[in-house]
Amino acid sequence: MSSPSSSATGSVRPAPRPGARPQRPALVLAAVGAALVTAVLLALLGLALSGGLRPSALLDPGPLVRWGLPVVRVVHDLAAAVAVGGLVLASVVLPAPSAAWTRAVRIGATAAGVWAVAALLVLVLTAMDVLGAAPGAPGFGAQLGQFATEIDLGRALLATTVLAAVVATIGAAATSMTGAAAGAVLSLVALLPLSLSGHAAGSASHMTAVSSLGMHLVGVTLWVGGLVVLVAVAPLTGVRRGAGAGEKVVDLATVTARYSTIALACFGLVALSGVVNAAVRLGGFGALGSPYGLLVVAKVVLLLVLAGLGVWHRRRTVPTIGRSPHAFLRLAAVEVAVMGAALGLGVALSRSPTPVPDAAPGVSPAAELLGEAVPPPLSTVNWFVQVSPDLLWLVVGATVLVGYLVLVRRLRRRGDRWPVGRTLWWVLGCVLLFFVTSGGPAAYGRLTFSSHMLQHMLLTMAVPVPLVLGAPVTLVMRAVPSRRDGSRGLREWVLTLAHSRFLGVVGHPLVAAVLFAGSLIVFYYSPLFELALRTHVGHELMMVHFIGTGYLFASCLVGVDPGPHRPAYPLRLILLLATMGFHAFFGVALMQGSGLLAGSWFAAVSGLDGPALLADQQKGGGIAWGIGEVPTVLLLLGVAVAWSRSDGREVRRRDRAADRDGDRDLAEYNAMLARMADRDRQGR
Repeated sequence: MSSPSSSATGSVRPAPRPGARPQRPALVLAAVGAALVTAVLLALLGLALSGGLRPSALLDPGPLVRWGLPVVRVVHDLAAAVAVGGLVLASVVLPAPSAAWTRAVRIGATAAGVWAVAALLVLVLTAMDVLGAAPGAPGFGAQLGQFATEIDLGRALLATTVLAAVVATIGAAATSMTGAAAGAVLSLVALLPLSLSGHAAGSASHMTAVSSLGMHLVGVTLWVGGLVVLVAVAPLTGVRRGAGAGEKVVDLATVTARYSTIALACFGLVALSGVVNAAVRLGGFGALGSPYGLLVVAKVVLLLVLAGLGVWHRRRTVPTIGRSPHAFLRLAAVEVAVMGAALGLGVALSRSPTPVPDAAPGVSPAAELLGEAVPPPLSTVNWFVQVSPDLLWLVVGATVLVGYLVLVRRLRRRGDRWPVGRTLWWVLGCVLLFFVTSGGPAAYGRLTFSSHMLQHMLLTMAVPVPLVLGAPVTLVMRAVPSRRDGSRGLREWVLTLAHSRFLGVVGHPLVAAVLFAGSLIVFYYSPLFELALRTHVGHELMMVHFIGTGYLFASCLVGVDPGPHRPAYPLRLILLLATMGFHAFFGVALMQGSGLLAGSWFAAVSGLDGPALLADQQKGGGIAWGIGEVPTVLLLLGVAVAWSRSDGREVRRRDRAADRDGDRDLAEYNAMLARMADRDRQGR
């Protein structure tokens, strides 16, 4: 569904008498059943056409696995989508408390339980497929345990199983928006291990394949599951189960408009990630005639059909929901069935051989480790012109940049002013984010220690400062209208996070300083450093940590947005000087150290020997000490300027107060001095 106009309205269906039993969701059961059957049939048909159901010449697991695994995968994917959709809708679309909100949470929790069971079955059947053994075979239990704990594919499936079970537990216990949001976030996290399995795990363009598949999974599950749950809760819109129960009446037109905005974003994410995925695995337009290519074409056709249904929803059914809700529900049910067909083709694609082999021939060991081609030798020019696109950060950066500019435009259309300087700071921060995560620093950041250290310094010190000065929280508070129906949108969740205990702890100046500076030791002198170099997830989490801790620390020093703690300016200077000294100590320690950090990795990807690696590491220490202090000095100047401006504002405030009350404070002070002088004279 595409996004309808934000002003979509419609009359609410008359509420039944108090205590009336809500309508049974027969339509959603039929829609989900049709989606499940369609998905299973298309998955099996696609695999039959691509050869995915043929017996393997070596270690064939038997027909049970060949035919059963696709069916279980369909159930797994559909249950995951409904779990994600139910909890996300309860978090950002539906008001609470309400009958619709309660049903959405229960559906999400139940689907998460089905997801966990299906994930366990997928784990067992995949182990049988890989090992070519049946459960009754001697030693199968030990082999299954080894597969689930030592093989990357098995660990990813086990992680999904455990996370889905935790989501089901959280959903079953959730009684508030915060609980539903915790389950929603964890359900989205549970999708990510799946992006590390299948074709993405061995793709020659590993980083791009994993990122695109992860975003594709998030977009598809939220899109499909959100619509299923929307149809399921639609009979409860406009219903109040009992007078005085405190439950809110839910407007179907309003919640549909909110979901439609999410659906539009999901459509864009699915389309973009799907194109990237297809480009990686097809290798060119000539492969569209292959069995895998035909499945891709069929999935594109279904995506276009869904886009057409979304346009129809926007123009025809959504504006008339109040008058004819059944027309919307019927079309939404058809849309759910089409989405089921797309899920089935996705399962078929995941188990079909690709035109581009997972392990491309002729790839150097270094390129295989990096997951991409080795860049040319480092030079000043190459550092600025080489690119290593990170799809995740490109999407994140583009989203926050466009979103910020849209909110600024909304303010100006309303007649409100927004400082141009803040907009320029935000744009600069986003440009730096693009460069550091997808430009030369990213291309060389995993190749040598010194390049990595330069990327680290930019991520944690250069990128966050202009983003902080852009004051995004203040912009959201001014430009995004508040909701009044008991649900939580962007504005409400930003306020909830800003006043949360978690941010109150990590946002404390001392804690932020420890995270900013102390994590250097924890990260570099532990296995986390090499994990971030060798794995895509570790690499992305490293960048999230560096940017996040840098943002928290910069916010404590020069932040414009309201924060939980903002120390006095002298304390800010002391805190900044202390962290500057710690950075210098860390850099000197690297320059004088003789032990290599992640030496085996850098030797494998750069081809340098021990002495050269040590010299490069010492060079990285010099970067941490010297170049890393430049942003710190700029922060120091920023704090000094903010201090001076704060004093100026305080003087002007006192002057205005003196003009209003005739300088009453000064008069009272002089009178106090006169009384003290009189007492002294009387005492003598």
